[in-house]
Amino acid sequence: MRPRKGADVVSGSPAPIRRVAIGIASAVVCIAVAVGAVELWLGRGGSPQTPSRCWVAAGARKDFVVDPEQAANATTITAVGKQLGMPDHAVTIALATALQESQLRNLRYGDRDSLGLFQQRPSQGWGTRAQLLDPRFAATAFFTALARVPDWQGRAVTSAAQAVQRSGAPEAYATWVPLARALAVAMTGEVPAGLTCRYTVGRSELGAPTLQPAITRLFGPRPLGVPVSQARGWTIAAWLVAHAEAYKLTSVRFAARKWTPRGAWTSTAANDGVQVTQSSGSG
Repeated sequence: MRPRKGADVVSGSPAPIRRVAIGIASAVVCIAVAVGAVELWLGRGGSPQTPSRCWVAAGARKDFVVDPEQAANATTITAVGKQLGMPDHAVTIALATALQESQLRNLRYGDRDSLGLFQQRPSQGWGTRAQLLDPRFAATAFFTALARVPDWQGRAVTSAAQAVQRSGAPEAYATWVPLARALAVAMTGEVPAGLTCRYTVGRSELGAPTLQPAITRLFGPRPLGVPVSQARGWTIAAWLVAHAEAYKLTSVRFAARKWTPRGAWTSTAANDGVQVTQSSGSG
């Protein structure tokens, strides 16, 4: 499926910017700024576009396009931040950082011993390798470090991100602010139904993992089917939509809106809390 007209695409195979390659990083940043788009080239030999895509509302004239892996990691980062009581600005900072460090991919490699969404280093006390490859743990570690930065709430995204990461190319975080802000707005409920994903439902949906353990781990007990605030409800709904293909979800409902794998939110009857349906063949 081709991206909708006027969309910015973030796609390809991962190739994170190394701290030892500051010149290359700066060149990429300059190109992105020159063309006036937040667009990532992750390798000349990248895989062809897959039919599954997600869109993030970014105003009346265009959307951003990400793939389901990036959307899933972005919603997990957002969910962790909100569970920790962090404001939306913190979510934007975290998303811009993960976009720059890994392009929102849970990388098993990086500069020296860096790895994961934020390219955190076990040797620098961020956690063990296994812990840092857990997006929930990695996001918690980032938000915990951010909360220790003096006056981080009043800092620009680039300044706050650099205070945590101490990158060799601190100016590069600025490239990702528009997309990070759009993701944060869509995933924290500032824009209802701001994230949508599309995937093809196959004839057999056997083998999908059970949803309940994963969603409970992120959002606590009883995250579904109970009254919640608009902000919390849309954060849960966004996470479900981003993970819909992995869990073979066939609908997500919240605040009189309904999502289906066709990739659109439509009006529906009001319901209590967030509701979801899963393929009958899923475990």
